[in-house]
Amino acid sequence: GAMFDNYLYISSASDTLKDHLWDLSDILVRRYGLGAEDLVIDIGCNDGTLLKGFQRHGVRLLGVDPARNLAAFTDGSGIERYTKLFTTATAKEVVAKWGHASLITATNTFPHIQKLDDFIEGLKIALKPGGAFVIEMHYLLDMIEQVAFDTIYHEHVSYWALGPMKRLFEAHGMDVVDAERVPLHHGQLRVHVQRQGEGTVQPGVEKILTAEKAAGLGQFSTYQQFAERAQRIKRDLHQKLAGLAHKGERVAGYGAPAKGNTLLGFLEIGPELLPYIVDRSPLKQGLYTPGTHIPVVPPERLLADQPDYVLLLAWNFVDEIVEQQAEYRRRGGRFMVPVPEVRILEN
Repeated sequence: GAMFDNYLYISSASDTLKDHLWDLSDILVRRYGLGAEDLVIDIGCNDGTLLKGFQRHGVRLLGVDPARNLAAFTDGSGIERYTKLFTTATAKEVVAKWGHASLITATNTFPHIQKLDDFIEGLKIALKPGGAFVIEMHYLLDMIEQVAFDTIYHEHVSYWALGPMKRLFEAHGMDVVDAERVPLHHGQLRVHVQRQGEGTVQPGVEKILTAEKAAGLGQFSTYQQFAERAQRIKRDLHQKLAGLAHKGERVAGYGAPAKGNTLLGFLEIGPELLPYIVDRSPLKQGLYTPGTHIPVVPPERLLADQPDYVLLLAWNFVDEIVEQQAEYRRRGGRFMVPVPEVRILEN
């Protein structure tokens, strides 16, 4: 739990993510016919970006998130917060104070939860009859297809496919009633869950289960191949960076997300190959990457310094970053993307 007390990732720092979350709020309000009487709870509400989307629809709101440093983001917004982890015990406190929820959401939170059985029992306490739980999280099938080994780090305690998730909820008397793949980040799964008998199972569920089977997600060899592809990326990137350094070309990094540190750590890249990383988040500027000790600086540095190449560590936001850095490219700067294989984007 200590990890989330002072949390450095904020949703609103990415335009792509903010637009996505506001769209999600619109979709769910329509689908579940929510109005002024309905309570929506967002678990792991972070800086309140999704809740602010729901707020446009006049529903009642509660954000649940243990990170005290993020609570200030919703101060004065009229959005109430409960700064504890969501558990069976805290679900009872929530119901006593705010009542039952028509909808509970959790975006990019589910893979962080350690006591899943307790969490799901908490959902059953907090949801009103007929209410829905909607989750979005990174998706195992996308991770395998994209060789996104950098998504594997301590904060994510689970990597979900729909098959195991369906079994998990069924063990608690709940049904996965719908599922779809969403292109955000590097591919996510959006799942709707209701108590058994309270929702109709949509065809999307079977469609995804079939795709998982076809992709061999239940076979060990699938994961062995994944590991081999990750090792190949490491070799290729070292060769490429060493080759550029040899020619006197300068390379900087872009983005200091947690997965960027996994990438740097696994690839064993330090300040000698990557002298600095730029990042838009003021919370990270002036710090160093853990383990690899590369300084994090503001994005303005790219134009001041005009390195020959920029290695995209936040590669899931490639389009957004490339657009923001149009001037850097216009001056001849080039972007390098590490996965699913090392390549240089055409200017």
